[in-house]
Amino acid sequence: MNFINPSSRYSTLSITLHWLMLVLLAVVFATIELRGLFPKGTEGRTLIKEAHFMLGLTVFVLVWLRLLGRALSATPRILPPPPKWQSLLASLMHCALYVFMIAMPIMGWLVTSAAGHHVLFYGIELPLLIDENKDLAEQIEGWHVLGGTIGYWLIGLHAVAGLYHHYVLGDNTLRRMAPKRG
Repeated sequence: MNFINPSSRYSTLSITLHWLMLVLLAVVFATIELRGLFPKGTEGRTLIKEAHFMLGLTVFVLVWLRLLGRALSATPRILPPPPKWQSLLASLMHCALYVFMIAMPIMGWLVTSAAGHHVLFYGIELPLLIDENKDLAEQIEGWHVLGGTIGYWLIGLHAVAGLYHHYVLGDNTLRRMAPKRG
């Protein structure tokens, strides 16, 4: 797989990472929403929370690969070119999504650390980032929950914008990131 984007579409690696991260983010959101199905203190609830932590940190690792890809390769042009205000909004949206994918796992790790728990990452016990502090854990968890809600909206707006460009404007915005057919 190549990091370099051809002029008309993103590279196979960029496309694969984009859609893989969408699936991962959906599962991260699902795990934390589904934890309520299990009573506190049960093995099922612990397992689903650990999956949430591990997959969230997987997003954190993969986002750096995406940023490396962006740094090494030019973004394929949108044809026909959009107005400057749309390009600015798209840049701001992408920046917000990257901040989200970096900040949320860090906040989750901070919450877990402040609660006095270690995070398992594919069998590796990660160190605590900060000392145990239950009050701070609650405060950071509030920010983390707010960030998750904002993330729902960012991802939704990103998807709607892609569909708008494809079906209403008829440009190649969505096709640049679509998997190849056939």
